[in-house]
Amino acid sequence: MINKTDSALCQALLNKGSISKQLLDSIIKEAENSKQEIKSLLVYKSIASEEDILKILSEELNLEVVSLGKTSIDKMLIDKIPVKISSYYKFIPFKIENKTLTIAVSYPLSVKAQDEIRTYLGYEVKQVLACENEIIEALKSMYGLGAVTVHQILQKSPKDKSAVLDEVYEEKVEDIEKLSDEPSVIKLVNQIILDAFNKRATDIHIEPYRDKLRLRYRIDGVLYESKVPPQLKNFLKPIFSRIKIMSNLDIVERRLPQDGRAIVKVQNQTLDLRISTLPTPYGESLVIRILPMKLLMDLGGLGIASDDLKTIKKLISMPYGIIFVTGPTGSGKTTTLYAVLNELNTENRKIITIEDPIEYEIENITQIQVAPNIELTFARGLRSILRHDPDVIMVGEVRDMETAEIAMRSALTGHLVFSTLHTNNAASGVTRLIDIGVEPYLITSSLTALVAQRLVRLICQNCKKEDKNQSPEIIKLIASNLNISASEVKIFRGEGCKKCNSTGYYGRTAIYEILQIDEKIREMILAKASSDKIKKVALENGMLSLSQNGWRKVIQGLTTPEEVIKNTLEEQDSKSDE
Repeated sequence: MINKTDSALCQALLNKGSISKQLLDSIIKEAENSKQEIKSLLVYKSIASEEDILKILSEELNLEVVSLGKTSIDKMLIDKIPVKISSYYKFIPFKIENKTLTIAVSYPLSVKAQDEIRTYLGYEVKQVLACENEIIEALKSMYGLGAVTVHQILQKSPKDKSAVLDEVYEEKVEDIEKLSDEPSVIKLVNQIILDAFNKRATDIHIEPYRDKLRLRYRIDGVLYESKVPPQLKNFLKPIFSRIKIMSNLDIVERRLPQDGRAIVKVQNQTLDLRISTLPTPYGESLVIRILPMKLLMDLGGLGIASDDLKTIKKLISMPYGIIFVTGPTGSGKTTTLYAVLNELNTENRKIITIEDPIEYEIENITQIQVAPNIELTFARGLRSILRHDPDVIMVGEVRDMETAEIAMRSALTGHLVFSTLHTNNAASGVTRLIDIGVEPYLITSSLTALVAQRLVRLICQNCKKEDKNQSPEIIKLIASNLNISASEVKIFRGEGCKKCNSTGYYGRTAIYEILQIDEKIREMILAKASSDKIKKVALENGMLSLSQNGWRKVIQGLTTPEEVIKNTLEEQDSKSDE
């Protein structure tokens, strides 16, 4: 027997011709047999979208449709409306006026449910409609991630609570999306990982302090705090024990740092979780790095400008030589190298890498993990690689003279070698190699190019708008850097929307500085010229600096001036000193 709301919805769909009487009858029967909502079946079978259903219900029942993503909800409502009530009836407390509580629901509540809410809370109930996903996200935002699960665990009997805490010691391999209906610490950990994945986070930070537990996600290179219920601090040890079990770490050891790894499956994608713990006065601090097991990245997908892309493809097509990618930690050097290897990964090439750690698995490439505890260092591994008949070698990082010399001599003996250096720009890579003890003649003989890079956040295309109030100084700076008129400079920004979590940014792209080693640069290296002089000559020869590359992306509407300035700060400072 369908209720009044279902009946109104079904009749409206019939009147609009959206569904036949025969199909509707079969859906009603399926809903009764499976105890599913008619609305859910209509959406699942693509007969009507949720937006269409909300519009129909609004017209038929005279209910307002609201967008929770664009609405500011009074945080005082959290204290007045317990999470156990709002989560059970699946509503968001919207506002309270004159003893009337307005709630946002994805489907109108029955009269019985409204009476129960009225009795428990002491308010008259008025309903408005909102999308189900918006209600789920609003519940997390208002009460904190995992608040419902924490409440359910705390409601268990003491005996049940003990069972919940003990179960984390049972090792399981599972799909973390298949959350058990039973409230548990396992479910709590799964919720955190799943929420981070859905928000495109690359890292999860769980940090204990004297009177609170802090949960943060790194999204597009920036840390954002995720609200959690205060009671979550009481579950710190079992949460960490669960994560340690997943990553084969010692659950008893809490005084020393530990590093581990776990594999989980989310939405048909396998994720590699790198876990790191540090002891603090208030318990362990834990960070989880989220990496896809397989990275399907090509050079074209890195955001390289077409002329730079041609240059890079020309450089990597050479039969031998060494190319360094430079930049600070987190600037995307490894991703660029993997994209290069993917480009070169053909059946007639033998490619071997030595890394610390192996971040992504690449099919048909031999990858070696550095293991200092058994004296498998970059230098030792590289020597062995040379006896393995490679065509292309990738060394994760050059940290010392021994590794640098072996890598560069490998480039001289007919191998194409790639590696990374921690320097601020391309020209500084030369002075860095000399500083660690590499002879200038060896650099000039083997070095093909240095590629510096940074990652800048992309403007969210869903809420991008032209910024007509940008300061004249910024416009003048961009125009002078690109040698164009100020009238050609247009700047865009993201206003902030649901898709980008109200940040105005969605995703990242790279900006590059490609220094090719020609005869003039070789002479300067042999003369041990400073990096500033090398860079000046390279710019005169047509090299685009990091900031120039960034400004190009600004006027293309891809990023903002603040992102370019933040990521090329040293370059801006050096210009101001001139």
